[in-house]
Amino acid sequence: MQLIGAVESAAALGLFLPAATGIAALLTPLAALGPAVVMALAGTFHLRHREYTAIGMNGMLPSLSVVVA
Repeated sequence: MQLIGAVESAAALGLFLPAATGIAALLTPLAALGPAVVMALAGTFHLRHREYTAIGMNGMLPSLSVVVA
């Protein structure tokens, strides 16, 4: 759980800092793909464990990340 939290925190910083500072703004779309991959893997996990109520959020968040990318 701590690793997932660290990855999501790094992704949030990767989305915000390049655009805010103007340094390597090209990295912002690439950083948006990270949470999309994490949520896609989480959706697969929930499908395997038959946790169907959690899959809706796992479908919405990657689509928002792809829009940012």
